[in-house]
Amino acid sequence: MNHFLDIHKIDSAELRGIIDSAAAMKAARQGRARGMPDDDQPLAGQMVALIFEKPSTRTRVSFDVGVRQMGGQTMLLSGTDMQLGHGETIADTARVLSRYVDLIMIRTFDESVLIEMAEYADVPVINGLTDRTHPCQIMADILTYEEHRGPIKGRKVVWSGDGNNVCASMLHAAGQLGFDLTFTGPAQLDPEAEFIGLARKAGVTIQIERDPHKAVAGADLVVTDTWVSMHDSQSAKERRHNMLRPYQVNDALMASAKPDALFMHCLPAHREEEVTSAVMDGPASVVFDEAENRLHAQKAVMRWCLGL
Repeated sequence: MNHFLDIHKIDSAELRGIIDSAAAMKAARQGRARGMPDDDQPLAGQMVALIFEKPSTRTRVSFDVGVRQMGGQTMLLSGTDMQLGHGETIADTARVLSRYVDLIMIRTFDESVLIEMAEYADVPVINGLTDRTHPCQIMADILTYEEHRGPIKGRKVVWSGDGNNVCASMLHAAGQLGFDLTFTGPAQLDPEAEFIGLARKAGVTIQIERDPHKAVAGADLVVTDTWVSMHDSQSAKERRHNMLRPYQVNDALMASAKPDALFMHCLPAHREEEVTSAVMDGPASVVFDEAENRLHAQKAVMRWCLGL
């Protein structure tokens, strides 16, 4: 069963194949009108359940469009629609859905929900995001970097700000795909030690540097994410802003990186907080290519899951 749960759980050669497949599918769509299906229809006759316990724009739209482009159909389900884990156990929900659909994508809070869904489902399960990791985003990020700058292997990536779930998946990718990563941010928001250890064990250099300008020296790619969650209280938001303000990605910080360094943000961005508009809209930014590539990367992930 080809579940796509986390990047470090998938063989590096398989990951490379998914990324190459995404690039090929993107190239095949060049010149085609938006809304037109792909010539190749590998999901024809397939039904994909898209489960959202968390609000979503890019994940929801990109998966929905991707399935339709490949000839399949989607069933959109919210946590309230299903009472996931409340009116029925996760295990029983997984067993029932497996009788109806060919593939399940779930965007949830607790990682344990994802793991239990995959354990009991008889169809592949994709991690659309949990509080701990976000592998689909990083597959799009790698695709984006490589279409602009070539192979990411051996490059230096710098994560500035909060060592959150997206950062965790970037660490997983560093170990599997062979690039170095430096985290710069307050100690209270360091990435999980387990994920740092996994990447180091894979043979790449993982560093923590509190000075953001020292951190980005020699960087090929600078990445950040929002400082606050939609669920944070106002007082929590203020505390996080105070901690993270020195790690804002602005022109001065980008000037400390390589001249051709790229900037990424998974969006949505809070402009003038974690990143300035000057950087977001500047020549180093590839954030909208990154957003588009969620579509192509996830199409490749779905094909891999179904062996198509």
